Amino acid sequence: MNQTHIDFWLKEFEHFTTAIVANGEVPSSELSIQLLRNMKRVICCDGALQKLLSINIIPDVVVGDGDSMDREELSRHNIPYHADRNEEYNDLQKALKYCQANGYGEVLLMGCGGLREDHFIANLSILAMYTKEMHLTMLTEHGVFNVLRGPSSFRSLPGMQVSVFARSPHTKLTFTGLKYPVNNRSFKWLWEGSLNEAVEDEFVVEANDDEPVVVYRAL
Repeated sequence: MNQTHIDFWLKEFEHFTTAIVANGEVPSSELSIQLLRNMKRVICCDGALQKLLSINIIPDVVVGDGDSMDREELSRHNIPYHADRNEEYNDLQKALKYCQANGYGEVLLMGCGGLREDHFIANLSILAMYTKEMHLTMLTEHGVFNVLRGPSSFRSLPGMQVSVFARSPHTKLTFTGLKYPVNNRSFKWLWEGSLNEAVEDEFVVEANDDEPVVVYRAL
């Protein structure tokens, strides 16, 4: 990623002060590390503690059930631990509930992709679920995921790869500012809204209902 793209994404995320790091692919790119260092607080799912320490990021708190946590590292770095042993939720949900309880309503999710694809699909579903209550963005090492909150405009660069996924085949979508525009169209299959491309510095996605619609922008 060149400096122009790094600057673009740093501007995109400059208003975030809270990040959650899940136990997926280590957020090790130059962009990810700069973002983590800029955060006011970094909340770590317990299985990701060693990964964060490996890139010299010390989290402000570790959240989870403790089943995959290194307590010696917690003690060595004096990191607070918030225990949540509720078996109904995974560690990403526990971290989100911790944010809600502490009034952190705008959160950047990191470390949610890579490794196990089933975990990643589950994490996308969690993103869609909690976006109804919080302002969330998911950043992987390859792209950015958002869920629509009504008609939404997205910053872009010409040539940026874009995909749009609607959960319901009854949702009618409209795209403007993309290479392949769509007008009030529903998609039966997830792939039908994928592999589009930005042609301007902004594009808009609109949906006719409140069903989750996920928008992906490649880094």
